[in-house]
Amino acid sequence: MSLAGCSRMTSATIRHDEAPHPKLRVDGLKRYFDVSPPWLNRVTEGRPRQTLKAVDDISFAIEPGKTLSLVGESGCGKSTVARCIVGLYRPSGGSIAFEGVDFASLRSRAAQAPLRRRMQMIFQDPYASLNPRWRVFDIIAEPVRAFRLLRGKSEIVRRVDELLRLVGLAPRDGEKYPHEFSGGQRQRVSIARALASNPEFLVCDEPTSALDVSVQAQILNLMKALQRELGLTYLFISHDLSVVYHMSDSVGVMYLGRLAELRDAPALFAQPLHPYTRLLLETIPDLDVIGRRREPLAGEVPNPIDPPSGCSFHPRCPFANERCRSQRPELAPVPGGAVACHAVAEGRLAPDD
Repeated sequence: MSLAGCSRMTSATIRHDEAPHPKLRVDGLKRYFDVSPPWLNRVTEGRPRQTLKAVDDISFAIEPGKTLSLVGESGCGKSTVARCIVGLYRPSGGSIAFEGVDFASLRSRAAQAPLRRRMQMIFQDPYASLNPRWRVFDIIAEPVRAFRLLRGKSEIVRRVDELLRLVGLAPRDGEKYPHEFSGGQRQRVSIARALASNPEFLVCDEPTSALDVSVQAQILNLMKALQRELGLTYLFISHDLSVVYHMSDSVGVMYLGRLAELRDAPALFAQPLHPYTRLLLETIPDLDVIGRRREPLAGEVPNPIDPPSGCSFHPRCPFANERCRSQRPELAPVPGGAVACHAVAEGRLAPDD
């Protein structure tokens, strides 16, 4: 059955792309973790408390029906942002507004429930995110029952069958257990479960990184088709820039808990501005430029508990000067978005350098 046919089977699956303001707006989001040694160690050894700034004051907005991707090396804070947005972590500061409602300010589960139904998450590992003791039917039906969207058993059966068809599986697959499926099929089950509550916004935390390349393409194409058909809005987390290029309307490049560059995807891939973004793009294979000298991304990510002063990228940046080492840059407007870089702001780094 086509996606269009499935979407007409029930009034629950409707388009969500008509809204007067951004679907999601994040302002000054912070998430800090206390990673101090035990109290006795601090007292006997005279060691101070230690704080890990996993996410340190980032802001962005996602328009309805669009995809914003967050990219960066492991440990840059991408997944922490995702978990803050869906409520798995409580922010240390800032706001997360879903269609104008500050989700982070809602304290009770009852107050959060209406918004939780409208935003769901697809996790990285389909082998770990599905309950191995449950049949697929019960896994997909769980959000329907939890949010009390349908009452009768026959209605729930029809809804689960519809969702299985929507993601390219058969209704009879609902009787199987997760271990009976391949990795790509399990991720299809995860997508069906995420869609069961009829969400408008999906947080996709590296949904294809655990899959083979050929299967990755199938899942990404499915997600694009579902977005077009159902008017979904995505926050897409990935470290794979080729995947991000395929999926994104805009891209945020994160480094050590902060945004280094936030721009429209075509502008960023055609003319990256931040030195870190440029070095990341050097990792994308390109058959048209075989033999061109590539600059490797030198050095390692600094200790996030004790980050460098000034611009946190300056120890690895070939364009850093004294200002970069002493003053932290803030996002400043540029064509197609914003970038946090003194070299760009001062004209020391031309677009074609």
